[in-house]
Amino acid sequence: MPPLWALLALGCLRSGSTVDLQPQLASITFATNNPTLTTVALEKPLCVFDSTEPLTGTYKVYLYVTVDSVGSRNTSVQDSGKSPLTSTFRQTVGGRTSPYRAAAFDLTPCSDLPSLDTVKDVNQASEILDAYLVRVGDNGACLWDPNFRGICNPPLSAATAYRFKYALVNVSSGLVQDESLWSDHIRTNQLTPYAAIDTWPGRRSGGMIVITSVLGSLPFFLLVGFAGAIVLSFVDRGSSDGEMTHDSQITQEAIPKPLGTSEPS
Repeated sequence: MPPLWALLALGCLRSGSTVDLQPQLASITFATNNPTLTTVALEKPLCVFDSTEPLTGTYKVYLYVTVDSVGSRNTSVQDSGKSPLTSTFRQTVGGRTSPYRAAAFDLTPCSDLPSLDTVKDVNQASEILDAYLVRVGDNGACLWDPNFRGICNPPLSAATAYRFKYALVNVSSGLVQDESLWSDHIRTNQLTPYAAIDTWPGRRSGGMIVITSVLGSLPFFLLVGFAGAIVLSFVDRGSSDGEMTHDSQITQEAIPKPLGTSEPS
């Protein structure tokens, strides 16, 4: 039975010529919320570009992004001299006029990939995700940072369909060695309007219903307690006044004196 990483890695699921390769969304094993409003996580082209013959020299993989439109499947990411395009997000209006380069990463040999058997290890999770995935739109500051140097990968637009393409570039010659097909269109999520949010209790969990019920009845109990405190204060005041009235009604009867007696001087 093949190891786990061989079953989940994008490249090892596809063999043969690179013309059969299309960038794909990351497996739910790696990314449960994908795409988001502004990002798309893709699986890297592992074990693909070097699957037919060993590559000698240093290579990088460039990721290109374009907004889905008529003819976007046939758009090239290299010029007539086979040099890769260096267009940026800003120059292409976010990929609306032509593809832009969103990321560049090293071509990792299959033998050097980290094992996915340790994916549950918190200490190694970041390394594994970085080795197998590339996230488009994860840099929110590069457009506005005047000191930023490198490939700008700013957030994507919500509710927009994009296509993605990988290009294998020989670092020594600076030329495109090979490239993938354009992906099928992948649409970012759309922000749900507040009016469309379902607030019916049947769609809530049991815990949420209990918390809502407790918070809803709390003002009633506070009001009852406040009214009870006022009633008790009046009862205490009435009891005090009654006792004072009772004391004031007590009279001292005069003791009769015998006739002929006189008061001592």
